[in-house]
Amino acid sequence: MPAVLAGFLLVAGCSSGGGGEDAPPPWVRTPSASASAAASAGTGGPAAPAKGSAKVLRTVAGGLKSPWGLAPLPDGAGLLVSDRDDGTISKVDEKTGRKTELGAVSGVSAAGEGGLLGIALSPGFSSDHMIYAYFTSASDNRIVRLLWDRDRPAGEQLGAPDTVFKGIPKGFIHNGGRIAFGPDGMLYAGTGESGQRGLAQDKGSLGGKILRLTPEGDPAPGNPFPGSPVYTYGHRNVQGLAWDENERLYASEFGQDTWDELNAVKPGGDYGWPKAEGTSSDAAYVNPIAQWHPDDASPSGIAYVDGVIWMAGLKGRRLWRVPLKGTVAGAAPQAFLQGTYGRLRTVVAAGGDKVWLVTSNTDGRGTPKPGDDRILEVQVR
Repeated sequence: MPAVLAGFLLVAGCSSGGGGEDAPPPWVRTPSASASAAASAGTGGPAAPAKGSAKVLRTVAGGLKSPWGLAPLPDGAGLLVSDRDDGTISKVDEKTGRKTELGAVSGVSAAGEGGLLGIALSPGFSSDHMIYAYFTSASDNRIVRLLWDRDRPAGEQLGAPDTVFKGIPKGFIHNGGRIAFGPDGMLYAGTGESGQRGLAQDKGSLGGKILRLTPEGDPAPGNPFPGSPVYTYGHRNVQGLAWDENERLYASEFGQDTWDELNAVKPGGDYGWPKAEGTSSDAAYVNPIAQWHPDDASPSGIAYVDGVIWMAGLKGRRLWRVPLKGTVAGAAPQAFLQGTYGRLRTVVAAGGDKVWLVTSNTDGRGTPKPGDDRILEVQVR
């Protein structure tokens, strides 16, 4: 069985008023001795500062509809954003906020939490101009790639989807959807168990997993289960992926009624769902490095900046800061922007001490306000 990654687990308390940080909530030690030993092994390296800040510098663009994925273009050439419900990808000029629709992704069947979800640029984007997208079709969730032809008229610039990987279970809920290319050049995808809890523990199913694929959609070399795209299992609904400077992967995950999770990802690891939610005394499961009550988080995207994981909260309507020491939390997480911008869906490193933050108030569960949804530029420390 995989060794347990553990350390300190956060019990999220009540947050303070808009824009401020949470008072540090109590910490709870993982109960098992094996978990404590594993934690000691993962604390190497300097710790990020215990306290930090998040300051919104500007609204980059407003008036977005059901935005989900965000992919910054190289050299500040703009931001690509996916529209979950309409199935379109648009380019946003990060200086002027002007939006230009590239086109619609054919085959998207949006319903509930499904639709056009995460997007990512090909590792060879500068030469191949390929955009990868994770979406819900009439039969499954799948990953496709599309050629972006900038010489064509706006709205007609996307080529036909080339299906890279298919067969991921779909549902009205828990479709996962985050995709990202790792430092190893492989394609990682977070999937959900589509409301069918048993799929998460079934290593033969693609639901409730983190998948690791080649850019062509084959199981990546070195995966923990030979011939399988499954990298980790026992997940409920993975929607955030990010790597630190040492190429270690982290993932955020929705809980049910008790605990949402931020996990350090161990190849082949069993993250417990549905047998465990949050920290467990059973050494068979990899414990989260931090956990929150769903009302305080319901996490989606995450980004790594200078030793800190920044995590967007949907139901929690706040941006969480989790300082790391190695692969464990080095101090109590802090919450920022509570309620100020509503539901927060996606956070992406923007270079230096900044992130791009995407709100999600038009996803059917928020309370839209004039100008929603938007992309924000946020300075983080």
